[in-house]
Amino acid sequence: MGAAGRDFHNFNVFFRKRSEYEVVAFTAAQIPGIEQRTYPAVLAGPLYPKGIQILAEDQLPKLIKEDDVELVVLAYSDLSYDDVMHKASLVGANGADFMLMGPKNTMLKAKVPVVSVCAVRTGAGKSTVSRAISRIVKAHGKKVAVIRHPMPYGNLEAEAVQRFATYGDMDKAECTIEEREEYEPHIDEGNVVYAGVDYERILLAAEKECDIIVWDGGNNDLPFYKPDLHIVVADPFRAGNELSYYPGETNVRMADVVVINKVDSAPAQSVKLVRENVKQLNPGATIIEAASAIRVDDPSLIRGKSVLVVEDGPTVTHGQMREAVGAIAAHQYGAHELVNPKPYAVGSIKKTYEKYGHIGFVLPAMGYGAKQIAELEQTIERTPCDSVVLGTPIDIRRIMKVTKPAARVRYEMREVTKPTLEEFVNKFLG
Repeated sequence: MGAAGRDFHNFNVFFRKRSEYEVVAFTAAQIPGIEQRTYPAVLAGPLYPKGIQILAEDQLPKLIKEDDVELVVLAYSDLSYDDVMHKASLVGANGADFMLMGPKNTMLKAKVPVVSVCAVRTGAGKSTVSRAISRIVKAHGKKVAVIRHPMPYGNLEAEAVQRFATYGDMDKAECTIEEREEYEPHIDEGNVVYAGVDYERILLAAEKECDIIVWDGGNNDLPFYKPDLHIVVADPFRAGNELSYYPGETNVRMADVVVINKVDSAPAQSVKLVRENVKQLNPGATIIEAASAIRVDDPSLIRGKSVLVVEDGPTVTHGQMREAVGAIAAHQYGAHELVNPKPYAVGSIKKTYEKYGHIGFVLPAMGYGAKQIAELEQTIERTPCDSVVLGTPIDIRRIMKVTKPAARVRYEMREVTKPTLEEFVNKFLG
């Protein structure tokens, strides 16, 4: 059971060469439109000459019965404990065993040091931390390769090993908005980013051009590589989730450092609760509190205006945030109102609001293909507003037409307590 990433990795490193198992299918969830494909034979290996089918998760009970499935492996992240056990109950009711895989059977060992950046929930601010780590490492004169958690939503065979050093590399690979949001800020920093499907081959390629690997995690998943330094980002806007989300709690328990992010905008009581929970789960971890420093390129487009806020898609969909950094910036810079885009949404964007009813008056930047990007563009065009606030990690105007005046929001991590991340990493690097 997966979402085009962790599921493929667990298969590759554990099941692919084991003849005592027969994998009959992957099921897909969270990401729209990624089912009805085939995991290709060239990636699946000689035991699977026809590849492996990928189906929607709602077909799981039928699959278990028709294929006499004995074991179902949950292999995706950012799920509440209630959701995990509901899935386990569904599997059990249909007669199969239910499995969660841990680090011993899923983490690969690198030949170079690995610093991993993971989280309690998606949208906690991992990317700002991983970029900060890359700057610290490069200041020591070391070459860094960023390896990003997978997002293989297109041609899997072509995406087995991907290397991104320029915007042109992303254009050539026809990256989705979500992929660009993760890769582009690193490219702006001068970092080389690896991603794809086969993370053993990706590791072999990255090791050839770096001294240190920075694992830039996805959602709240665990690293694919055994970390020498494990940094976990917690979000006080979702205080308590460190005790109730899979596998976020596992990350906290494994952490060397926990960064409590967004302390400048989150309620003080929530920050305190996260700190107490981290100490309970992992008394030996170093806790660093950090602000998410926001800046806007043209505040005049926000102050006193009726604005449409566009937010990072995963953060406000399965990340369950009502609103995110774009809305925070709109409030901080004195917007008159946040316009509700829901009545003007079209196609899959409208369906996204129906699926995720918690989303506030913001527009998730869904863009898993040309059709959905066009529907996002139409929704922006149809929504009546004075200007648009772009809270996404990239400037979406590079890949779509936005005719309305737009202010872009940028944000970086800034530590507010000691030790700083730089002090801790410097000690790690010796």
